[in-house]
Amino acid sequence: MKFRTCAAIAAFGLCAAGSVWAGDYKVGQIEVDDLWVRASAPGQTNGAGYLDIDNDAKTPDRLLSVTSSAAERVELHTVQTENGVARMRQVDGGIAVPADGEVKLRPGGYHVMFIKLKAPFAEGGTVPATLKFERAGEVAVQFKVKPAGHMPGMDHGHGGMKH
Repeated sequence: MKFRTCAAIAAFGLCAAGSVWAGDYKVGQIEVDDLWVRASAPGQTNGAGYLDIDNDAKTPDRLLSVTSSAAERVELHTVQTENGVARMRQVDGGIAVPADGEVKLRPGGYHVMFIKLKAPFAEGGTVPATLKFERAGEVAVQFKVKPAGHMPGMDHGHGGMKH
């Protein structure tokens, strides 16, 4: 009887840990989820990461930086269109996260730029990173590596729904 109870508790612990592994991270009043990157194409030396940030606090916060052992450098970027040409630009001062609001880092907008990858992003793998917020502090996360052709919103999961 005791063995079954221990096995059930261990299985529950693994399931509970699995929910964190699924991509939900929390630091202070900040919740981060839906973290992903695309698998690298042959010869590709950079990669972009995307995620959702929810701030349940009554005060704004700011994503200041991201670090990762997977790349020589990591920067916060946005896409700006000038004279009909879209160009990536590094974000100065971080990305504002409004009080009781959310920010979605998506293709064509804000994103995390992994520069000079130490190894290609392999489909099905993960990419470790640490997000640093101005008020909430730091949180270690894992970006899921999706197929190279992945387009957000095209899968039939819960996608952009807020929990």
